[in-house]
Amino acid sequence: MSEHLAQARAYLAQARELLAAHPVVDGHNDLPWALRAQVRYDLDRLDIAADQSANLHTDIPRLRAGGVGAQFWSVYVPSDLAGDEAVSATLEQVDCVAQLIERYPRDLRRALTADDMEAARAEGRIASLMGAEGGHSINCSLATLRALHALGVRYMTLTHNDNNPWADSATDEPVADGLTRFGQQVVREMNRTGMLVDLSHVSADTMRDALRASSAPVIFSHSSARAVCDHVRNVPDDVLAQLPGNGGVAMVTFVPKFILPAAIEWTQGADANMSARGLHPLDTTPEALKVQREYEEANPRPVATASTVADHLDHMREVAGVDHIGIGGDYDGTPFTPSGLDDVAGYPNLIAELLTRGWSTADLAKLTWQNAVRALRDAEAVARDLQSHQSPSNATIQELDG
Repeated sequence: MSEHLAQARAYLAQARELLAAHPVVDGHNDLPWALRAQVRYDLDRLDIAADQSANLHTDIPRLRAGGVGAQFWSVYVPSDLAGDEAVSATLEQVDCVAQLIERYPRDLRRALTADDMEAARAEGRIASLMGAEGGHSINCSLATLRALHALGVRYMTLTHNDNNPWADSATDEPVADGLTRFGQQVVREMNRTGMLVDLSHVSADTMRDALRASSAPVIFSHSSARAVCDHVRNVPDDVLAQLPGNGGVAMVTFVPKFILPAAIEWTQGADANMSARGLHPLDTTPEALKVQREYEEANPRPVATASTVADHLDHMREVAGVDHIGIGGDYDGTPFTPSGLDDVAGYPNLIAELLTRGWSTADLAKLTWQNAVRALRDAEAVARDLQSHQSPSNATIQELDG
């Protein structure tokens, strides 16, 4: 065995040992939508207790192999669903997560609080939390926001790929130039209920407005560093630099077009090919993935690696500090993944790469587990304080925005 290979294996063994003590809290996984799209939530047809590598990035054996100790399951619905249709679809996603937890009690544990996350870890189960991806899921209703919290949703991404009536998205033309007055009220009500404000997908101005409005830590559930890869879905340095003052956490994502500059143009071509075939670029059904594979065979794509992700984490640590970074892979929400981070079993490869760069055990424990748990715990403390002297808001978008 060569010295290089022996060293690589030693780092990987060290990474697995570290993850056994400090498992990954992953900020964003789209398994519920994949189950909806592929089998309409028929969990007998896609049993994640078995190897589902032919169909999904995620199953329980690979979560175990990857050292995942807590997962925020995205209860995403696309932003072309609107009004009560979006609310109903979100409730179906919430129900999917509930079914998964009930079906796999030896492996998954429902988690509503930071204490629940710690208890799941102590039991050797994967803490299962939920995040709603896109403010369209509440249909401009603060009561609906509170109802989602009551059902267990612990973060909401303020937008998805399109603007909503009260917040601008990173991938749409600006209308509000950030948050409207109602959007600011949404952030404040999220603080009062204890729901984390997620700023992935939103415009930079929305990020800045939300940081001004929020009295609790914010998160970026799946975003990387714009200074390393200049994509609008990533976080500018001036925003990263505000996280220490806020207490928030930016969770690096693995989506190649957000982390590798060469992948941006390639992905635009792949997306156009999907659209020409009448398919949504984010479609991950077997038919859609076949189209993506055919395009990739004809047009070899630039391949990101664990080193690519580590470049982002090095930069994010430098700007925001090691107490304000985390991991949000976006598995089952993207057709392409980095080499070595092909699915949820790949996290040890990232940790091994960071070990080669001199990251300490203490720093890696913050990255994988401690920062995310602390952010939720701090949001809970803010909520208790606010609830002691504030009543639920019944403000409407008509009252605040006209």
